[in-house]
Amino acid sequence: RVMEQTEPPIRVVVPGRCYRYEATDPTHEWMMVQVEGLVVDEGVSLGDLKGTLTDFARRIFGSERRTAFRCDYFPFVEPGMELRIDCFLCGGEGCRTCSRTGWIEILGAGMVHPEILESVGYDSEKYTGFAFGMGIERIAMLRHGIKDIRLLYANDLRFLGQF
Repeated sequence: RVMEQTEPPIRVVVPGRCYRYEATDPTHEWMMVQVEGLVVDEGVSLGDLKGTLTDFARRIFGSERRTAFRCDYFPFVEPGMELRIDCFLCGGEGCRTCSRTGWIEILGAGMVHPEILESVGYDSEKYTGFAFGMGIERIAMLRHGIKDIRLLYANDLRFLGQF
């Protein structure tokens, strides 16, 4: 919607509730508050995206936090990737929370597909961009060492009282 109403350069962060078909487990819920980011301008690169997200992760989780990018599919971006950080519970050794991988995905991102830019009237030869989306519940979970994201919706005053 922002691209339909605004000419580049664009730098926007948009929060909103999001529902998805998802199996509930310690790191996933069917409803979340998502924060989306979008940057469109001349010369925006994959390096800009990776640098922005790495800086975000280190500012939120500490400079010692290890990050990794992994290719993944997300609509409207190509290439798509997920940003992962080393598991806060096991330190990367592997546990139930990180599905024994040592890593936890914190957000999805990618370069805005040229067809998306063209569909709103932007010249994809001139403009490029990146987008990302993250659930704030997952960020809170990781930042505060909450082992199970479902606790955020359980309405347990004993749990909520610690914040």
